[in-house]
Amino acid sequence: MTDLDILPSAGPTEPPPKAPPVPLVVDLDGTLIRTNLLLESVIALVKQSLLTVFLLPLWLMRGKATLKEEVTRRVSLDLSVLPLNAPLLEHLRRKKARGHRLILATGTHETLARKIADQLGLFDEVLATNGRHNLTGINKLTVLRHQFGATGFDYAGNAAADCPIWCAARQATVVDAPSRLVGWAKRNANVTHVFPRQRPPLWLYVRALRLHQWLKNILLFAPLVAALKFTDVAALTDLLIGFFAFGLCASSVYLVNDIIDLEDDRLHPNKRHRPFASGTLPVAHGLVLVPLLLAASAALCLFLPWQFAAVLGVYYAATLAYTFGLKRLEAIDIVTLALLYTTRIFAGAAAAQLPLSVWLLTFSIFLFLSLAIAKRYAELILMHKNGKQGSTGRGYRFADLPILRSMGVGAGYVAAVVLAVYLDTPQVAAAYAHPQILWVFVPVLVLWLTRVWIKTGRAEMHDDPLVFAARDRVSLAFAVLCGAVIGMAL
Repeated sequence: MTDLDILPSAGPTEPPPKAPPVPLVVDLDGTLIRTNLLLESVIALVKQSLLTVFLLPLWLMRGKATLKEEVTRRVSLDLSVLPLNAPLLEHLRRKKARGHRLILATGTHETLARKIADQLGLFDEVLATNGRHNLTGINKLTVLRHQFGATGFDYAGNAAADCPIWCAARQATVVDAPSRLVGWAKRNANVTHVFPRQRPPLWLYVRALRLHQWLKNILLFAPLVAALKFTDVAALTDLLIGFFAFGLCASSVYLVNDIIDLEDDRLHPNKRHRPFASGTLPVAHGLVLVPLLLAASAALCLFLPWQFAAVLGVYYAATLAYTFGLKRLEAIDIVTLALLYTTRIFAGAAAAQLPLSVWLLTFSIFLFLSLAIAKRYAELILMHKNGKQGSTGRGYRFADLPILRSMGVGAGYVAAVVLAVYLDTPQVAAAYAHPQILWVFVPVLVLWLTRVWIKTGRAEMHDDPLVFAARDRVSLAFAVLCGAVIGMAL
């Protein structure tokens, strides 16, 4: 027997302890969420106080970290409704289930970043911008190397500023980046996952511009119809140019409205699907389109009388006032909407140098007041069905429904009375060979308005009654009938 024979047995060899998975570091803006929080915070600040726009350059001169600190300190965002990147979020949950540590590292201010991390409940640590350091690009890479070592982390990002971090990471994940940037990352970093960018289709821009709302611009032709100048080629040409000029200007306002109302729209059952609110269209694209549309509208105005440009300027100023404050004031908002509709009639008269009828303007104000109230009524019913007691970003509560219905129906029937009185005037008798036939308009209008309000009360009304009319077969049949009546009366 040797000495080795009497040594105690060591038993089975145990495998060395398994190293914990490398932490996955995730960017926030444009990666985890489909928006930019600094941009949204600035928008919220401007909405809150327009004059603060002059402070932004002063804060930026002191550094981007200071800018983010000052803006974040002054605004309060509802972070629960931000558009998340669902495929990436599911990927992160799988990583978390496998034991990976998840680190949120972002250039967003730490106040917002920590709130988002708390809501999601996924992240073990948050690294973010504070009042002294802006955590983007090389600054972020320096912090990550200090925290996890030279290559002791994986990284998920989306922008050119993430290039040095991808190169330093053990594994890189590219999220919603342009194809050029994806190609660069694959050549220079160890890319293991790519979440491809969904290029916004053209129809999405069309939807953001709300081209269907250009139907309202048909009102520009109302003075031409009232003056019975259907064959005036010069007037028709001017009105067509005015139609497109007004449409481009209105679309720029719609973009501003949707950008300013991001948070309110995300809380709305239907409006949350709008391109900017849902994150399917970058807010930055809208900010670029606004001045381009205004420039195109201004160029068309050069071909029209200066009075048209003046009316369009008043419309734009009034619409901005509505967007930044008037729409949150009950009663004032619906009167403003009615006047904005009527402004198109003023614009049509100015473009074609046609006289304006007081009867036409009075009829228009009461008719569109009724439709504006129907719009608010429909919104209130929809919000109530979704468990809310008021309309988001507006001044109305569910208890206001009875008075709104009374005012809306009353305003519509007043419009019908104004029309009836106008049809009995000497001007109409002189302009038409058979003016008595025009009285068909009165019962048709009463029937249509009654139907609109019944549909509204049943929660079957579109957000915009005019869009409803353009899609509704009965409304279209009434329009054809009215056209035939005019033809028979001439």
